[in-house]
Amino acid sequence: MGKNFWMIVETLENYEVAREIGFSEYAFGPRYRRRAERMQPNDRFLFYVKDLRKWVATATVTSPCFENNRGIWKPNGSMMHRRYNVELSPDIVLKEKDFIDALVLGPRLEYVKRWAPEDWPLAFFDVLHLLPQRDFRLIEGEMRRLLPRRRNRGNRGGGRPGDRRYSQGPDQANGESQGGRSCRNSATRPADRD
Repeated sequence: MGKNFWMIVETLENYEVAREIGFSEYAFGPRYRRRAERMQPNDRFLFYVKDLRKWVATATVTSPCFENNRGIWKPNGSMMHRRYNVELSPDIVLKEKDFIDALVLGPRLEYVKRWAPEDWPLAFFDVLHLLPQRDFRLIEGEMRRLLPRRRNRGNRGGGRPGDRRYSQGPDQANGESQGGRSCRNSATRPADRD
């Protein structure tokens, strides 16, 4: 199963849509179909709001890509018709006052090193980025630092935030894989398939 670290660069409008649906899914346009097909359960998402230049949330992918056009997302440049979806499980969703300022943390990222120091924000111009694990962990670590500490440390309920495991479906439990499915061939959400 996958373990890629993706950064989604979104508008404030679409961040609000994602927040309203509880960061339970995300959809891509045709330009990003191949990258969406590459996404697997346990891949991680980091949400960046370009209007604010801040990181706001992390989530874990819980389904392979499927095709669906719910029409809840606002058009955004190359993502006019978003129909390539993945389901998500939110890990960390920050309150607005705690959003991570990219102007402070961004220049430290390995991902932006190929840009001139004054031009590093241009590295986030596109909608979808594959980040080095080190960069993802640095940003997520800052997010975790801002979360309120749990009082009852003995009852953690399975681990730290973000340490979620994808529960296997009946096909995978028998050793069969879903490798043959792709966004092109799937007309329904994974939960609707039998």
